[in-house]
Amino acid sequence: MQLRRDRRVTRVASRPAAIRARGWVARALLACALTPGAISAQVTPKSQLGSVSQMVAATRIEIIYRRPVARGRTLFGSLVPWGNIWTPGADSATRISVSGPITVNGARLEAGTYSLWAIPDSIAWTFIFNRVAAAFHLRYPVGNDVLRVHAIPRSAEPVETLSFEFPMVDADSALLQLHWGTTIVPLTIHALGRAP
Repeated sequence: MQLRRDRRVTRVASRPAAIRARGWVARALLACALTPGAISAQVTPKSQLGSVSQMVAATRIEIIYRRPVARGRTLFGSLVPWGNIWTPGADSATRISVSGPITVNGARLEAGTYSLWAIPDSIAWTFIFNRVAAAFHLRYPVGNDVLRVHAIPRSAEPVETLSFEFPMVDADSALLQLHWGTTIVPLTIHALGRAP
């Protein structure tokens, strides 16, 4: 009987110390989490989320991506090396969704959601549509390509933040452009209507 009482006393005596320790740790973690640097690091990424969508005939095309900023850096051939696979965005792979079949620079792409990758070069770029839609921006999902097309870059007025835009849309066609720094890379889109 005496041993039981001693154990209970020991447990009761240690409980307030444990509670005090947990309370101190919780307060310290809360104080760290609420510092201005921690809040801005958690809430405001440098590359903001962006999206663009466009109806082309009866087909909806939507691109969701993180928008990196040049910040005075040399972009293509330096920050983004020539000949390496890169996702045009930041933090996660750029995603493109098409609600119906389309052609991209003359090659057929079925309805679906894809990650978008590119191999930049000074003379011609390769755009890659990959069936793994949700991917980390530095881990290209090898062996899952659905379509690869070539595009010719051109020089343009500089823009600081990467953008995708549809500067021309017609009844069943559109021009989709990647624009960052002084580089524009156009893709010609044609809607094919709904798949049977």
